[in-house]
Amino acid sequence: MAAALGTAGLILPLPAPGLRAVAGSVLVLTLVTLLGLALATLLRDTAGAITTGLGLLYVVPLLADLLHSHTWQHRLQRWTPMPAALSVQATRDLDLLPIGPWAGLGVLAAYALGLLVAGGALFRLRDA
Repeated sequence: MAAALGTAGLILPLPAPGLRAVAGSVLVLTLVTLLGLALATLLRDTAGAITTGLGLLYVVPLLADLLHSHTWQHRLQRWTPMPAALSVQATRDLDLLPIGPWAGLGVLAAYALGLLVAGGALFRLRDA
């Protein structure tokens, strides 16, 4: 159990789902930063990296909502990095999520790790 500062300056206990949501949010921001670093290393162009990152994180999930197939919407919510990772912030109705909280964070981590490895390999080939 962790503690949070209350409104009157009192230490209040933070329940386990709240702790997961807080720690998970920090991890999501860290992984998105690493994903951006990987894209910048791969593309070596600021505008290209920003456009690709925003497209990967936000445009693809928005386009998934336009699909008429519930099966494909569910698949894209599970395997696109941002909707999957944001499931770690849920504190209630976890059985209604398309993917579990930590598994969703793992999806974002896999994207970030894969792009970091590809960016590192390409960096060694190009700039070595």
